[in-house]
Amino acid sequence: MIQELTVENIAIIDQAMLTFGAGFSALTGETGAGKSLLVDSIGLALGNRADTELVRTGCNRGSVHLVADLRANPIALAKCAELGVEMEDGILVVQRTITTEGRSTVRLNGKPVAVGSLKEIGRFLIDLHGQHDNQSLLNPEKQLDFLDSWIGDDAAHLIVQISEQYAQVESLKRKLNHLRNSQREREQRIDMLKFQIEEIESAGLSANETESLNNLLGRLKNSERLLQATGQHLQTLSDDEGSALERVSAALREFESLGRLDSELEPIFGQLQAAEAALTESLRDLRHYQDALDLDPEALEETAARLDLIARLKRKYGEDELAILNHLEESQRELSDLESGDYDEESLVSALEEQSKQLEKLSHQLSELRKGKATKFSQEVQAHVRDLAMEKAEFSVQFTEIPIQPNGLDAIEFYFTSNPGEPQRSMARVASGGEISRVMLAIKVASAGRAGVPTLIFDEVDTGLSGRAAAITAKKLEQLSQHNQVMVITHLPQIAGRANTHFHIEKQTASGRTQTVIHELTGDE
Repeated sequence: MIQELTVENIAIIDQAMLTFGAGFSALTGETGAGKSLLVDSIGLALGNRADTELVRTGCNRGSVHLVADLRANPIALAKCAELGVEMEDGILVVQRTITTEGRSTVRLNGKPVAVGSLKEIGRFLIDLHGQHDNQSLLNPEKQLDFLDSWIGDDAAHLIVQISEQYAQVESLKRKLNHLRNSQREREQRIDMLKFQIEEIESAGLSANETESLNNLLGRLKNSERLLQATGQHLQTLSDDEGSALERVSAALREFESLGRLDSELEPIFGQLQAAEAALTESLRDLRHYQDALDLDPEALEETAARLDLIARLKRKYGEDELAILNHLEESQRELSDLESGDYDEESLVSALEEQSKQLEKLSHQLSELRKGKATKFSQEVQAHVRDLAMEKAEFSVQFTEIPIQPNGLDAIEFYFTSNPGEPQRSMARVASGGEISRVMLAIKVASAGRAGVPTLIFDEVDTGLSGRAAAITAKKLEQLSQHNQVMVITHLPQIAGRANTHFHIEKQTASGRTQTVIHELTGDE
């Protein structure tokens, strides 16, 4: 259930906050006041595509903040757990921010997640029915989704099993097709893999080798200059007469004597001791550095050649050493599969037959379930449609068997007529816009309490309605709100009057800027 929605800097909405309760909420207002912008904002919170033009003019970013109670929504809770989103009392806080530069960020209870992950969770939070979504009712695939949603868990569980079984069958088909390729192609693949493996293995790569080689190459290229410069400093510090080390040592001996005369000089004596030790250690390190410098031109040539080799491997196998080594592992696994006999045709054919039989069995089980439930589904939808001022309307589901897909072997089509004596035909051919809208509402009401999505939002559900049809639609929405949280954007008082909560949306001008203002009406208003 949605508890709260906060919108900032979205189109003409400067800032708006709405608090929702269970049951039926209505949002009313004049055309252009910003009602549909609220629907767009909720869509952003569900992971819909973000358009930079939604950001309010003069602002760098816009945001939507949505609070949902998931305690009665186990599927959404499970999805959050999969993403590692920590929950407290089942509350989910969704924050979506978009910028004029096209960047979009999502946080779930403060945890950054991808927009795709938000979209996956969002479809279990809200069923957002916009002004143009009625046309989806004419899509046979969407019609099948409506029927399966009405059937509920029994259909959902079978669809999951069929989808998994279908993936196994397709995988076996691919392996079998691969096996049946010509032996020559298989041998060519083996030869190529062996060449790649040998080329990478012979290089003896290690992670981040390029960085250390570049450092070494820099030292080798400048070794003569480095040797000369460090040698000069060695002479200055220790080898020349009156060197720094000699002078520090002399001062140390002098202060050792002076310290006996005045104890206040003892700290200076200690500091000079430390200076002599540090200087001695620095000189030792400098001599070691000189000894390690390599003036050998062959070493320079070998290092450059090694870098060239790694560069060639990167162009062929990956952007860095780690990617090349990953390619090596993948090639070794593929070569092992090709050479180990894992692609035995007889066993693959046997496995494919067995898995295909299981897929067919599950698909027929689902088809029988759908056909067995379709009559009851049609009766319920037809009854609700007739309540919506179409007393003679008829509605049914027609089945066609198709090759098995991840959701079974059924293609269905909704058939409909609103005229007595006329045969039912495909809704896509005979239903008007107003009729489609009413059938959609009838399906939603029939599915109330069955589908797993707790919140339903209707944008302009009253298009083309008036009088008795509007009053009946309002009653149906109220009936729907007994099982689901329902939010409706409407122009009709018959619908708004049925709502538990009523928000009025209007457009105002302040300081030369247009903005949307939302006000929750009280009983007197």
